[in-house]
Amino acid sequence: MSPQRAGPVGRGPSAADRLGATTRLRALLPGLAAAVLIAAAATAVGRTVPILGAAVPALLIGAVLAPLLRRSSAAAPGVRFASRTVLQVSVVLLGTQLSLADIGTIGAGSLPIMLITLGVCLSGALLLGWWLGVRGNVQTLIGVGTGICGASAIAAVAPVVGAAGAEITYAVSTIFLFNIAAVVTFPWIGHLLGMDQHAFGLFAGTAVNDTSSVVAAAAVYGTAALGFAVVVKLVRTLMIVPIVVGLSVHRVRQQAPTAGAAGARGLTPRRILALVPWFIWGFLAMSGLRSTGALPTSWLPALAVVSAFLITVAMAGIGLSTDLASFRRAGLRPLLLGGLLWVLLSVTSLLVISVLGA
Repeated sequence: MSPQRAGPVGRGPSAADRLGATTRLRALLPGLAAAVLIAAAATAVGRTVPILGAAVPALLIGAVLAPLLRRSSAAAPGVRFASRTVLQVSVVLLGTQLSLADIGTIGAGSLPIMLITLGVCLSGALLLGWWLGVRGNVQTLIGVGTGICGASAIAAVAPVVGAAGAEITYAVSTIFLFNIAAVVTFPWIGHLLGMDQHAFGLFAGTAVNDTSSVVAAAAVYGTAALGFAVVVKLVRTLMIVPIVVGLSVHRVRQQAPTAGAAGARGLTPRRILALVPWFIWGFLAMSGLRSTGALPTSWLPALAVVSAFLITVAMAGIGLSTDLASFRRAGLRPLLLGGLLWVLLSVTSLLVISVLGA
């Protein structure tokens, strides 16, 4: 007797599909369970020491335990899922805490600061990279990673510039190091300068590299700061689109000057929209549901709690992903470039916020 085949369309998933889903779920369980347990412990720490919050302890506990967990390859899929997918889902749920009108107001108000800091960062990457002798793709990747949105920007730009795996590793490792530094130091800087929730949200949203670190730093500072920071960061993330389009056209013209116009035509609206991370669309969709009243107001507090816990799970996953040896492999000069750009971006953000009175 021949094996049973999947039924006609409309009869649901086949036995093979269900088996595949079960196998994938089992593969995620070890690492994901470790991240959830760390998040639970970090949440308890955050309740005991409210000023510390839960995100930073989760990140630090995960980083301490990373060498132990790395010995088991079974944990890797779940840790990767926690640090990426869980974080993205938490950002989507954050959309329930803001209306579309709020997003428009915050985004428009923060746009001058974002454009100034991005311009300073990219210019600094060119000048400081030349001074340090960090040229080519590594220079470009560290510049866009610092100026826009960390690993997401690096991942979007890498295929455009034809970056090698080692170059991507150097850039991501450098950005990750200063993400951790920002999560630990930015709340302290904010309190030292007496920044209110709105000002700190602008500061974190414009000066922290990666979305995960923006969320972690702002969550420590306060709920209002978190809302501001996420919107600013998501608007900043949209800067991926013009940067990638510009680099694509530049690369095509370098390879074949007469093909520049054809390369530009190849960037269709569909391809451009595909550059925007899916969780930004999800964030806007959830905000739209709140704005239209389709999302019951009574659900909002529970969704905020779920989102906060998922953020903590994601921070645990990122901590468990930490590989300190990668920083040594990256070398001193890329790390120095990343550090100088991080300081330049942070100082510029603080100065612009102070001058504009944001």
